[in-house]
Amino acid sequence: MNLCLHVLGRRPDGYHELRTIFQAISLHDTLELSLAPSAAGITLETDDADLPVGRENLVCRAIEAISGEIGLRGGVRAKLEKRIPVARGLGGGSSDAAAALIGMLRLTKKKVPLARLMEIGASLGADVPFFLFGGRALATNRGDEIYPLTDTPKRSILVVSPKGIGVSTKDAYQWLSQELTNRSKPPNIWGFCALCWSRPGAVSNDFEGPVFSRHPRLGEIRAGLLKRGAADAALAGSGSAVFGVFRNPAQARRAARAFPEDSVFVVETLSREKYGRALGWRVTS
Repeated sequence: MNLCLHVLGRRPDGYHELRTIFQAISLHDTLELSLAPSAAGITLETDDADLPVGRENLVCRAIEAISGEIGLRGGVRAKLEKRIPVARGLGGGSSDAAAALIGMLRLTKKKVPLARLMEIGASLGADVPFFLFGGRALATNRGDEIYPLTDTPKRSILVVSPKGIGVSTKDAYQWLSQELTNRSKPPNIWGFCALCWSRPGAVSNDFEGPVFSRHPRLGEIRAGLLKRGAADAALAGSGSAVFGVFRNPAQARRAARAFPEDSVFVVETLSREKYGRALGWRVTS
């Protein structure tokens, strides 16, 4: 989840320069891995019929990449149970890819230097390196250069995944690019950090303007969260999910009743330590 997300402009390599604060939350998928020494290739099963199970899936690409790195022979079987909604800006695919990298190292008892593991993650997707760490972190460049930040006290989060509205990352960037050309002066890293540290829990997202203008209901969801007691609320990533920050789970659950047609998730923020324990993984250099 992005607490602050600013897009500074397009880079010479065609990607966009980002400044973002990532925060891990307890909403997660479940990935099971097993080795198949007598088989060949990667077999992926998932309970989401809309997801591809071939190389288009980030889990397969992650397993393939790390297998080549550690010289693994034989096949791998993977089973993915989805809970994180797709095309909602919540990093489901990236977190699954990171889990596959970590899971394969745990399964094979192999080690890869952290710098190299982050390179592999970044080659799969800009968000993947963050999901190797979890907790709270500043990300720059494409969002793949990660600087861990001090964890803040646990917060209750209500995520609203709107029925029938999905936003592709490609479309969101195209919409935002039209607005970036009209900026007289893009924010710099110091201005960004000052904004994000101006008050605890502050959230902001550059995608809200272009995405809300095309999907007004998302703005209505954000307003509804604030009306029902959220200390802050914002679009999740490039959308279409919207999240609110609440004082406690009970308050978040009460607010969730206002969105009966949508998928709602009452979750909590995760510290880096708790995130690592959940994955059975501790990041070391």
